[in-house]
Amino acid sequence: KIRNKKLRQEHTYTLVAEEEADLKVGKISVESPIGKGLLGRRVGEQAVIEVPSGELVLEVLEISL
Repeated sequence: KIRNKKLRQEHTYTLVAEEEADLKVGKISVESPIGKGLLGRRVGEQAVIEVPSGELVLEVLEISL
């Protein structure tokens, strides 16, 4: 679960392999910019991620397996 710091919105995503990715159901590829930016982060950490529309600042709120 993450929070977009700029928009103050929370989202829950699952990091998956490229072939399983489907943003409509909350599955993000580990090869995508957001997936790469979130890998290895811990609860409470922030990830600053460059995306085509600019810069995202995401805070990790929760990690589950």
